[in-house]
Amino acid sequence: MPGLLLHCAGPLQSWGHHSHFNQRDTAAFPTRSGVLGLLAAALGRGREEPVDDLARLGLTVRVDRPGVFLRDLHTVGGGLPAAATVTTAQGKKRSGDTTTLLSHRYYLADAAFTVAVTSPTETGLLAQCESALRTPRWPLFLGRRACPPTGPLFLALVDDCLHHLVRLPLAAPAPRTGSTTRAVDFLSDSPLDRLPLPDGVHACDPAEAAHPSTSLNDQPVTFHPTRRSYRARPLYRRTVTPPADQWGGLGTDYLQALGQYANRHFRTSEGSRP
Repeated sequence: MPGLLLHCAGPLQSWGHHSHFNQRDTAAFPTRSGVLGLLAAALGRGREEPVDDLARLGLTVRVDRPGVFLRDLHTVGGGLPAAATVTTAQGKKRSGDTTTLLSHRYYLADAAFTVAVTSPTETGLLAQCESALRTPRWPLFLGRRACPPTGPLFLALVDDCLHHLVRLPLAAPAPRTGSTTRAVDFLSDSPLDRLPLPDGVHACDPAEAAHPSTSLNDQPVTFHPTRRSYRARPLYRRTVTPPADQWGGLGTDYLQALGQYANRHFRTSEGSRP
């Protein structure tokens, strides 16, 4: 299946899921709304423009490094007159020494994900997204404006996206000698029982991956600032134990491993390199 390969890594990421008022959470992995919003920003679409075509794209995420959760405590409205402070849920203004609000914002620190955005039919849209990711109309962020990506965000537009997703180098160091082999999660909005795994790779029972493990309310209907809304979609999970030579390491080690893979597979067969 054709699709885009993305590498989502940075000091911080934040993929809002249940955020409400002064509690700003993050999912443990890139959400559909977050990734499709990133594509919309690259294309230069305003928040009021439709995203029906983007919403038809499939999403599969490989968790290279899960990172750690980080909570940042913000104060909002301190030192301002009441009329200039944050409006309450009742549409009123706080007064006196109660004008300062506390905001709890959650992030993923030092996480890395490899993402496949796929479609068997929307090949023209995928090509538009490839061009936009190379020269984005607006700056791209990993969920929030405080979270710019590091390293190559766009990797390639390929004909067999899931094939490469399970074989690309992992942005993580190999398990220590003598330690238990580390497993990697794949998360998707489609069943993963037929994920094209290499021969000899150990994975969980494919029957488990054929059924959703839960559902997420992250399928965007509109990003309109005053009418933002989402629908629920299924989440499928499959756990795979990669071979030892797939761990690409960190920093320049990972970039070198990624470049070697691209030279072998993308330049000649796909005509695209990160």
